[in-house]
Amino acid sequence: MNSESVAGVLAAIVASIVLVVAVLYGPIGQFGKPVKPIQKIEQPTAGAPAAPSVRGPVVREVPQ
Repeated sequence: MNSESVAGVLAAIVASIVLVVAVLYGPIGQFGKPVKPIQKIEQPTAGAPAAPSVRGPVVREVPQ
């Protein structure tokens, strides 16, 4: 066996190990992953309008 064939065999072994590890830690894309539940956001219902807050006096001009 020459060095090129040894390198080819070692490359095939390393590639297969990497592929197995990638599949074990998680498949690529959406395959095999659980579907995320969609959260339904409810709109708040329109209640009775709140009473306006009490405001202080309005000062138009400030004496100097």
